[in-house]
Amino acid sequence: MAASKSTLGLIRTSACIFLRRQSCQGKKQAGLSSKHLRCLSSFASLPETHELLRKTCRDFADNELIPIAAKLDKEHLYPKEQVKKMGELGLMAIDVPESEGGTGLDYLAYALAMEEISRGCASCGCIMSVNNSLYLGPLMKNGTAAQKAKYVQPFLDGSQVGCFALSEPGNGSDAGAASTIAQLKSGKYTLNGTKAWITNGYEAAASVVFATTDKSLKHKGISAFVVPKPVDGLSLGKKEDKLGIKATSTCYLIFEDCEIPEENLLGKPGMGFKIAMQTLDAGRIGIAAQGLGIAQAALDCAVDYALKRNSFGMPIAKMQTVQMKIADMETRLESARLLTWKAAMLKDAGKSFTKEAAMAKLAASETATFNAHSAIQILGGMGYVTDMPAERHYRDARITEIYEGTSDIQRLVIATNIFKEYGA
Repeated sequence: MAASKSTLGLIRTSACIFLRRQSCQGKKQAGLSSKHLRCLSSFASLPETHELLRKTCRDFADNELIPIAAKLDKEHLYPKEQVKKMGELGLMAIDVPESEGGTGLDYLAYALAMEEISRGCASCGCIMSVNNSLYLGPLMKNGTAAQKAKYVQPFLDGSQVGCFALSEPGNGSDAGAASTIAQLKSGKYTLNGTKAWITNGYEAAASVVFATTDKSLKHKGISAFVVPKPVDGLSLGKKEDKLGIKATSTCYLIFEDCEIPEENLLGKPGMGFKIAMQTLDAGRIGIAAQGLGIAQAALDCAVDYALKRNSFGMPIAKMQTVQMKIADMETRLESARLLTWKAAMLKDAGKSFTKEAAMAKLAASETATFNAHSAIQILGGMGYVTDMPAERHYRDARITEIYEGTSDIQRLVIATNIFKEYGA
């Protein structure tokens, strides 16, 4: 896109004005009132900055992603050129401050951008999410100045991406049961163990890795590290052949006496589990937005087909059974979108957002699956073949109910927080 740099300049300029306006309202960490934060149905429109970003991302998705999404999926091609262009638009470091080379926007902006990019290509949305939320997120919150200079600055413009290594073959949803160990000796940590299901594993130039440094402390004995790639002692497993998001690489990271300097410890020893949970809380907003993008793409596909396909002498859009499906798809989508915006706004205001992020991810991911399933039903046989995007949306949607916490885990998080609110 020829105007990408000037567009980014407009986004960044208006972002500064918007953020300054918010800070002038007081130093209470809340640019919006509690009532407004909890009643997003009062939204008439988004702030100008966010609308500009949303339109920019929508145009990029329409022109750069949708035309090649099927090819990327079918041929399992990593979208290197598209990721670089996303970086040029500022989408690979959205909430990193401008003073540190990022775009300097907030999490609402991130959610809006993630939805539009994922509408165009769910794989590109996934790559964007991992770099923003899971890699840069914990480094920006917990990294030293030296760590940020080495492991943040090169990852802001899309030329390099990072990854996040928490899951293991045997721990699944039990993030506190890390069997990967890190032993400190003579100023170096030696890592041994295996990390599973690592998105961006093949392309990443660095990874945030979680390993046990003191088994006796259980989850409080887990620490976080930043590990460069390639490095001696770290090898990659095979690329997994997945159901969906096929343009991303997913693999095992295998550590065998992998030595890294002591200064690569992220935060303090034993802070790893806390860092992981904080990172996943924020990351779930991104996955919710990815789900929204897939759900919107499925709805777009279904409506377009229903308007063009004639049966019994009329477009099937005039048939009540189809109209019922479309109505349910739109209602679920808009409900999930408001939940996602609310979670993002709570985070931006410095409020607790753990429950809301879980609710947003639960609603948006299940809406993505619902809408994709409904789109296939509306398309009938055409929904089942690769000539149309409906089947790809269905395959891409399923992962949103699994990674960064399954739907079952989200329900547990929501229920736990509700009982806390009631004083239990």
